[in-house]
Amino acid sequence: MPVSSHHNDNPFADWLRGHAVPLTHLDPGAPLDDLEPLRAIVGDARVVAIGESSHFIDEFARMRERILRFLVERCGFTVLAFEYGFSEGFPLDAWAQGEGTDEDLSARLAAAIPVGLDEPLRWMRRHNRTATSPVRFAGIDIPAAGGSLLPALAPVAHYLNDIDPETLPALQEAIRIAETFAGGSGAVAAPAWARLATAEQDALSATLTRLLIRLRSLEPLYVSRSDQHSYDIALRRLEGACHGDYTFRAMADLFAGKGLTADTSARDAYMAESLLWHLERCAPGTRVVLAAHNAHIQKTPVSFNGHLTGLPMGQHLHRALGDDYVALGLTSTTGHTADMPRDENTRFGFTIDATALEPPEPGSIEAAFADAELGLSIADLHQARPQARANAGLAQGPDRIRIQSAYLHTPILEAFDAILHTPTSTVADNLNIT
Repeated sequence: MPVSSHHNDNPFADWLRGHAVPLTHLDPGAPLDDLEPLRAIVGDARVVAIGESSHFIDEFARMRERILRFLVERCGFTVLAFEYGFSEGFPLDAWAQGEGTDEDLSARLAAAIPVGLDEPLRWMRRHNRTATSPVRFAGIDIPAAGGSLLPALAPVAHYLNDIDPETLPALQEAIRIAETFAGGSGAVAAPAWARLATAEQDALSATLTRLLIRLRSLEPLYVSRSDQHSYDIALRRLEGACHGDYTFRAMADLFAGKGLTADTSARDAYMAESLLWHLERCAPGTRVVLAAHNAHIQKTPVSFNGHLTGLPMGQHLHRALGDDYVALGLTSTTGHTADMPRDENTRFGFTIDATALEPPEPGSIEAAFADAELGLSIADLHQARPQARANAGLAQGPDRIRIQSAYLHTPILEAFDAILHTPTSTVADNLNIT
């Protein structure tokens, strides 16, 4: 492995040499014994998040599948929550529980950005055929990764048709506007939303807000006409549409080089609330594996070039759950990453550019792993915190971590509970993004 030039003056690399534990396998089907150090890191946590410094990376996908297997088979976890639409998650859960045929999954995922859901779901379906405690699937994100309100609004229309048909005209008007700019992700929808007439933009926001307040205000009536669970799902879907609508404006402003501080945090807040929504409705003692980008699961704010850009889902979950929330970051030192240059003429509003990773920046967690000459390994950062406080040399530990080919600045010892390191990363070649 290439060793960076600041090899001799990296106290965190010295710490890693003494504390990181090597892992043996990346193959999802391999024996799990090398992951046993995870048991102490996870402890009794109710939610364990597994990140990645870039989507679309083979090694990260395989590592996450192994960790999912370990947490399910050896630690009793029974829910996989994913950076995937809350509303769209219910049909996937039904499939994972055995509905339909094995071949149905491709059609169910056809409209979604391929962020590595396919293999974990197939594993869950196989596992659930013989499991005494089946693993459930939970979506947590705003609809279509911020690309469209329709996956949330269409089932709400179906619900209101039975429960409160008087409100259908208003909802149908919201759907009509939403159809005019729907896309596969926020990178398509936000610019299309920005081209709408201001009156249409404002009518959509106003209509969704009025519907949301009516739904909340008439809960006893709605529940009497249906049931609590159906009502709760419809309300959460409508909340997802409202957060999605807010995010169009935030993203459009961001793309235009203006906008309010950390305004895109509305999406992360919804993801955190959705995860807590699922947790509240699970049996006592349920434990959840959560898969999302490192920048969503970290416990500290997201900053670029000294500017606060977002409050991530992980920060909200850490506030709500304390030590019951554990964040495992995944990163690599060499190889390629998947940069996502915007391109409105593609399905999802971006292309995937396999970008060769530069040598790690000084001060990064990746530089520490490179200087320590570590391969596939895991570092329990819990152990570093008291030593960092006592040892001025360790100081705050690394202050940045890769995000695609750039760096996100944050105190790593506070942001994550452990870092999993793959020495190299490879961009998946079967993505069909264009």
